[in-house]
Amino acid sequence: MPFVPKVSAYNAKINTLVIGTGEKALKLGGNNTLPFYEFDAVSENKPAIGVEISDLALEEYVQPGLKSFYEGCDTIPAMAKKAQEIPGASFIALTLASADPNGANTSVEDCVALVKEVADAIELPLAVAGCKNIEKDAELFNKISEALTGKNILVLSAREENYKTIGASAGLAYGQKVGAESAVDINLAKQLNTIMLQLGVSADAIAIQAGSAAAGYGYEYVASTLDRIKNAALQAADTQLQMPIVTPVSTETWAVKESTLPQEEQPEWGDPEQRGIEMEITTASACLACGSDAVILRHPESIKTIAGMIDALTEVK
Repeated sequence: MPFVPKVSAYNAKINTLVIGTGEKALKLGGNNTLPFYEFDAVSENKPAIGVEISDLALEEYVQPGLKSFYEGCDTIPAMAKKAQEIPGASFIALTLASADPNGANTSVEDCVALVKEVADAIELPLAVAGCKNIEKDAELFNKISEALTGKNILVLSAREENYKTIGASAGLAYGQKVGAESAVDINLAKQLNTIMLQLGVSADAIAIQAGSAAAGYGYEYVASTLDRIKNAALQAADTQLQMPIVTPVSTETWAVKESTLPQEEQPEWGDPEQRGIEMEITTASACLACGSDAVILRHPESIKTIAGMIDALTEVK
């Protein structure tokens, strides 16, 4: 008797969020199955990979492989343009780390100018992350959203403390897409989505940022949160959780000791750059398996590996 698999595609589906314009526009979400369940239904859109470029990259990207890849790029826009060449890259994610008032405190005007230069230098869609300072990010995203009107960027991100300012400017006034960032908790993610919707931001203009952690650093909370969000969206048809999930992985994985500890201090661990690549790959693959519709990575080798995994596991209509 032949085996007949039981199909478990759902009537509910993840919203489709579009960033960028023209031929290079990127669709996130849109699927009605759990991640990589191609035996239930063919994916509408495969998971995407964003390439992280920090505005401090020229000083902070010190790993030999990264330095070699970006050799000859003496500006951040040049690095962003080079990043487009990485196989599997779907969008560029510019992080404005230097804007932190407790760090370099780069002015809003200079940050806006840099974002415009990067947007002009690339063909792929653009996501912009701030410096994690509530007040500075709100001002940054307001000015950036205005300056890039028509570019359909993804702003990462709005939090409970500043969602009104960012949602009203980026999501409503200037028509950009907005990441709703919460701590690692399904209820907090749903609450932020709810108040964003009440503000008037369209459901198809919101991406969920449910938090992240490097594998081995409390990652089980991330895994269970992503899994619960995806199941609630599909199985329970919860419309307040049907937004695609975007997970920044690189900022977490390249900050832990496995990626930063010099080899001379822990010889048995091996090369620190290879450790960082493996940490990034491990964390990203877990995030995608648990429900992320896009991950943001830094190292070209990590991106190539995860892109290969996505291609091997996903069949797009």
